[in-house]
Amino acid sequence: MHNKNKENTNFIESIIKKIVIEGKSIERIQTRFPPEPNGYLHIGHAKAICMDFGIVKKYGGICNLRFDDTNPVKENIEYINSILKDIIWLGFNWGKIYYTSDYFQKLWNFAIQLIQAGKAYVDEQSSKEIAEQKGTPNQSGINSPYRDRPIIENLDLFNKMNQGEITEGTMVLRAKIDMSSPNMHLRDPIIYRIIDHHLHHRTGNKWKVYPMYDFAHGQSDYFEGVTHSICTLEFAVHRPLYDWFIDQLKIFHPENKDYRPSQYEFNRLNLTYTVMSKRKLAQLIRDNIVNGWDDPRMPTLAGLRRRGYTPESIRNFIDKIGYTKFEALIDISLLEYSIREDLNTKAKRVFVVIDPIKLILINYPKEKIEMMEITNNPGNDLEGTHKIAFSRELYIEKEDFMENASKNFYRLTIGKEVRLKNAYIVKCIGVKKNKSGILKEIYAEYYPQTKSGLKESNRKIKGTLHWVSIKHSIPAEVRLYDYLFTVKNPSEEKNFYEKINPNSLTIKTTARIEKELENASPLENFQFQRLGYFNVDPDSTKNKLIFNKTVSLKESKKNKFKFKQIKNNK
Repeated sequence: MHNKNKENTNFIESIIKKIVIEGKSIERIQTRFPPEPNGYLHIGHAKAICMDFGIVKKYGGICNLRFDDTNPVKENIEYINSILKDIIWLGFNWGKIYYTSDYFQKLWNFAIQLIQAGKAYVDEQSSKEIAEQKGTPNQSGINSPYRDRPIIENLDLFNKMNQGEITEGTMVLRAKIDMSSPNMHLRDPIIYRIIDHHLHHRTGNKWKVYPMYDFAHGQSDYFEGVTHSICTLEFAVHRPLYDWFIDQLKIFHPENKDYRPSQYEFNRLNLTYTVMSKRKLAQLIRDNIVNGWDDPRMPTLAGLRRRGYTPESIRNFIDKIGYTKFEALIDISLLEYSIREDLNTKAKRVFVVIDPIKLILINYPKEKIEMMEITNNPGNDLEGTHKIAFSRELYIEKEDFMENASKNFYRLTIGKEVRLKNAYIVKCIGVKKNKSGILKEIYAEYYPQTKSGLKESNRKIKGTLHWVSIKHSIPAEVRLYDYLFTVKNPSEEKNFYEKINPNSLTIKTTARIEKELENASPLENFQFQRLGYFNVDPDSTKNKLIFNKTVSLKESKKNKFKFKQIKNNK
C-alpha cells in the first residue's frame, strides 16, 4: 500500500542522509552554485539551484554562489546582476559570493607547479591539429610534438603567454596525462588559453591567459571547501579529470589530508517546444526573433517571471520532475500545470474582453447602472468580493457570438438564451451590420427576474458569457503567447530556425478591462474569467495597461503532459 507520508528523496539526498546516519557532521555539507555570467539563467538552472541550495536548506550546511568568470569575451555585469536577482526571486539565499577570478593567482601557481613536475606543457599546434591528434574513443591519440618540451622552456613560454608576447590562438597549456586513455578528457586536456584583447570585469588587463572550466572547476571547489560538487550528467565523463586535478593539487597541499570535494551528477532539464542552450537563446535575441532575455516566450527565469510564473510554481515543477541519472524530455504541460495549480489559489478573478463586439440590451433602461458583485476567489472566502458596473451597452467576445450556429454551439446566437455571468439571462433577437456585411452590434433582451441570486436565475442555461460595461471599462493591450517552436524538440533539428512558430505572439490592442484593474501593479497575477491567467507587463504605464497571458484555464486535450525517457544512463 502506498504511504502518502513517505518522504520523497532523490539519490543525492540519499547520499547526504547516509552521512547523517554514519554520524558525520551535517555542518560539513557545503555546495555551490557556479553559473557563468554570460547570459540570463533559464529554468534548467532553476533545477540546479533547487538542488544546490535546497539540499543544504533541508539538511544543514551552506551553499555559496560562485561566478565562473573565466571568459572575459562573453561575461557582463548585467548578467551577474540578473543572476543575483533570479536566485533571490526563486526563494534562496547564498552563504558567500565568490568568483573564479578570486583564484586566478592560485590557479596560475598550480599550473606552474604542474609544469615544474613535468605534468603540463605548452603546445604550439592549432586547435584543429590538437583535436585530430586526440584520436577517437576507439583509437588512441598521438602525442604532441611539444609534449616533451623541456620544463624550463615551458615555464618561459607560459610566462610569455601571460605577458602578451604570444599571439592569441597560437599557444595553449596542456596537462600531460595519458593520450591512450579510453576517456577522451584525459588525453592531455587544454588547461590555459590566451585571451588578449578583452578586459576582465574584475581583473582588467592583469591576465592574458585564462583557465579552462575543467581546470578551474575542481580547484575552486577545493579552495572553498566544497564537499558535494553537484552538476549535470554531461559532466559525468569529466569526473576522472576532476579527480585527477584534485589528486595533483593535494600533492602540493598535503595539509588537507582528510578533505577532498566529490562530484555528483544528475539529469539536466530538457523541456518540449524550447531550447536551453544559452548560445541559441542569445542567437534568438541577436536576430530579433524575441525581444530580449526577459521575453515571455523565453525559458529564462526573467522571461517566465514576466509572463506571470511564480517562484512557487517553478519550485513545485522541479519537485515534480525530480532528479535522476537518466536524461528525459519533460513535456511543457507539466510546467503549465504547476503555474495553473498555483495561480488557482492566488489569482483574483476579473472580467476582461479581449476581442470586443457590442451587445445592446434593448429593454434595459438607458440610464440605469447596477453594481454586480464578483467573488475574488471562489476557493478562498477571505479574498472577499468586488463590484463591477452593469449597463445597457456591453462588450462581449466576438467568438462568443455566431449568427448561423450549429446545435452544439452553446454561446450567443439569434433566438437562443445565454447567461451573462453574475448578471442576467439574455436572449439574442438580432444584429446590425455595416454595408460590407461586417457585424457591428448584437441586440438582445434581458429578463429582469433572472438576476444572479434571484430564484429565476436558477433556470438551466448551457452557455455563460463574461462581459464588461462599455461606459465603465478601460482600454488595454493583451499579449497572447504560444510556444516559440512548432516541434517538441527543436534542439534535434539541423536548423532550429526553420521550426520557429510565426504565431508565437499575438497582440490585441482593443481589449477592454473592468475598472477594478486600473491600479494593477507590474507582474500582478489575475484570472481573466473564462480566458486564462494573465499578469501585468512591466512595460505598462498609468495610461496604457499591458497584460501577458500566462497560461490557459485548462490544459488542452491534445497536450496532456507526459514524461518521455530519451536515454537511460545508469
